[in-house]
Amino acid sequence: MIEDLFVRNRRWSAERKADKADYFERLSQLQQPDYLWIGCSDSRVPANVITGLEPGEVFVHRNVANLIHPADLNMLSVVEFAVHQLGVGHIIVCGHYGCGGIRAAVSDERFGLIDHWLQPVRDVAEQQFECRECEVWTEEDLDRLCEASVAAQVKRLARTPTLQAAWQAGKNVAIHGWVYGLKDGLLSDLGCTVTKP
Repeated sequence: MIEDLFVRNRRWSAERKADKADYFERLSQLQQPDYLWIGCSDSRVPANVITGLEPGEVFVHRNVANLIHPADLNMLSVVEFAVHQLGVGHIIVCGHYGCGGIRAAVSDERFGLIDHWLQPVRDVAEQQFECRECEVWTEEDLDRLCEASVAAQVKRLARTPTLQAAWQAGKNVAIHGWVYGLKDGLLSDLGCTVTKP
């Protein structure tokens, strides 16, 4: 089964070279993406595939439920590198309907370490939604929570020192909040874009 991945890789590489002989030579020379994508780790939501972009056109960071944690040095390093070194102009925080992280955050079950990671989702649920202690969250409720969480993450990212410094230095960087529909394959803009402090 693992060997199949190498077979698929060789096929993909050959197809790219057949299409454009210098494909990998060009790709290896420069990385100048216009976009940084902060998305969920869910395997059904690959950034460049659903946006129709090629390798090299989008810089990507993924984590469970596409969260912005102020102490997540991995995410902060990616953002700093993307903004200050690559010069991306757009950061997209993208959630998706049917997110297992969103569902787990408001379930009665405990899952271990991930419960700590998902605390920002619970914070959004407590601040923006009615108390649901005795009720089951419907799919529609979970979709609204997903959207609200994305909007909250956009605000969190805008408050980081990295973005504040970028804007003070005159960099034109916009942070967008999007959501992806697993059932129709479409992206939606949540209208929570931040373009300055």
